[in-house]
Amino acid sequence: MNIKIAPLPTDFIHRARTLGIDDQGQPVKRLRAEGGEPCRDVLRRANPGEELILASFSPFTKSGPYKEFGPVFLLANESDEQADRSSFPTGSGYLRERFVLRAYSQEESIVDAVMLTPADFDATLEKFLASPDVAFVHARFPTYGCFACRIDRA
Repeated sequence: MNIKIAPLPTDFIHRARTLGIDDQGQPVKRLRAEGGEPCRDVLRRANPGEELILASFSPFTKSGPYKEFGPVFLLANESDEQADRSSFPTGSGYLRERFVLRAYSQEESIVDAVMLTPADFDATLEKFLASPDVAFVHARFPTYGCFACRIDRA
């Protein structure tokens, strides 16, 4: 399957790291990782002791009832670390044993959603992306509902 995992927007990362401001105009929270926090910028779990930023982020660009803001962790300092954005991080431990996929329209409205395991990922994503009504897909963590990543057709 030919996909691309979208990075966090560079303007958001710059604002959070340099200015200390999140997507809602609030100060970010700087902390040391306990270990296991999902780092959205590098698509992996944090190591104990790493410096992190916790900030409010919206993965949406349009106003409407589905536009939401939620907490995301990112590394506090710029890193040379490169996440593989050509494949979904099912085996890395980033999303763990269950996660949610939500398919969205070009207008950023939910078209479909399902909770699944890594074994069901390929078939579900193929089904979502085969629909002309689906513009992109979000992966989310099920317990807190937080945004994990955006998946686009490559």
